[in-house]
Amino acid sequence: MLVDEAKIFVASGRGGDGIIAFRREKYIPRGGPSGGNGGRGGDVILKADSNLNTLYYFRKKVHFKARPGSSGGSSNKTGANADALYVRVPIGTVVRDAETGGLIADLVKDGAEVTVARGGRGGKGNSHFKSSANQAPRIAEKGEPSVERWITLELKMIADIGLVGVPNAGKSTLLSVVSNAKPKIADYPFTTLEPNLGTVIYDDLDLVFADIPGLIEGAHQGVGLGHSFLRHVQRTRLIIHVLDGAADDPIADYNQITTELALYDERLAERPEIVVVNKMDMPDVREYWELLKEQLEERGVVNPMAISALTRENIKPLIQRVFEEIAKLPEIETEENVEIPVYELEESDVVFEVEVEDGIYYVTGERIERAAAMTYWDYEEAVLRFQKTLEILGVSEALEKSGVKPGDTVFIGDFELEWSE
Repeated sequence: MLVDEAKIFVASGRGGDGIIAFRREKYIPRGGPSGGNGGRGGDVILKADSNLNTLYYFRKKVHFKARPGSSGGSSNKTGANADALYVRVPIGTVVRDAETGGLIADLVKDGAEVTVARGGRGGKGNSHFKSSANQAPRIAEKGEPSVERWITLELKMIADIGLVGVPNAGKSTLLSVVSNAKPKIADYPFTTLEPNLGTVIYDDLDLVFADIPGLIEGAHQGVGLGHSFLRHVQRTRLIIHVLDGAADDPIADYNQITTELALYDERLAERPEIVVVNKMDMPDVREYWELLKEQLEERGVVNPMAISALTRENIKPLIQRVFEEIAKLPEIETEENVEIPVYELEESDVVFEVEVEDGIYYVTGERIERAAAMTYWDYEEAVLRFQKTLEILGVSEALEKSGVKPGDTVFIGDFELEWSE
């Protein structure tokens, strides 16, 4: 079963805590600080894998959490970094942020990777804070918290040729006779409920054909699972438009499908196409072929072809023409692989907000909340260092402008503080 959409939760590993420790050795009465730094938490990385062709796995498993980094040790020992958690996805997977819908990556090549949750850095041990003015610092950092987010995965098939048309036009039969695919075939609409792939070999070359389920009016708006089907046409280099020659009005069917493709993605209207009229094994279809050909040419169709997928009439000439047309075409430079390459997540900007409610001050912001989570509140030196961080980031000034006074309650993320000068 093809599953081409999924929503998953990813969480990187938090950083290991730095520790407060001092050298305790015989004949060294004043051993200096020796607390080591914590290790880095594991990243969550999506990796494209050519052995996968569906997102079905993500129906069974939704949560993916990397391991945390190890805490530092005495004698300046740094904690171990956690291994990255790799999550395999099919080639052609588009990754988006579930909350904003923003594009994170488009994994179109085997082995392509993107980090969707960066592991927290390890906290610094007290040996890191030693200075000429403070020879025995009692200050360290906790590990940076993990990054947690929901992301959506959307699979767009990687195929050279897309077979499109109304339901029951004969696309599945055509795919079965030109390739090694064995799709479900029957004489009623909507036999194909999910795309099928087949490899077509000609001389020493091969192309991948995709049988896209039958499109109906309103498909570009999602009618009849239209969005689920249309996304698979976007990556194809050439379209074979299969018309049912036995339909009541094949020209109307052609206009309908062409319109649906253009409304979904205007670039599809410019995609090279070969129009074939199927079911020439039926006498009525053969009788009206010349008239149908003339009407198609009047609409700008170049060299429409008459075929019968059932009797394999003109199948070899069609395959030959497909390979000739593909040889003339450059690789499609889609928006994904030109303007939106695979990239690593950027560090957050220094942004915060101050809100006052019933005399209580609330400070929110990713960076300041992380700094609070990394502070050892039991040590005065650590608290003083956090106060300097508030001043550097402009939080103190913003609170004072909002009217904060000594003794007032200030929440920074989940941490409750009493404001003091």
